[in-house]
Amino acid sequence: MLQIIYLIAFTILAFLAIGNLVRSLIGFSTDASQPRAMTNPNFQGYSYRTGAVPHPELLDDMGNVTNEPLLIMKSISVEDARARLDALYHDDSSRAED
Repeated sequence: MLQIIYLIAFTILAFLAIGNLVRSLIGFSTDASQPRAMTNPNFQGYSYRTGAVPHPELLDDMGNVTNEPLLIMKSISVEDARARLDALYHDDSSRAED
């Protein structure tokens, strides 16, 4: 008898979880299909809700949202990286001895 109660309880929980999943998917799809107002009309990248303030690192000196990459990665060889790290390490250790 106890097993039947567990079976019914977990079946109800499974239906509730699936129902919430479907409601969330429908909510996300309707939210994604609606156009959003941007705080800066000259900006083509990210769109921000009206009244939402972007992160300060995404703003330039004038307070406008930047439209350029914030991180540029350069590919270097392992030997070159080791040489640069060794040069930094030895330069720091010579300063510490002075």
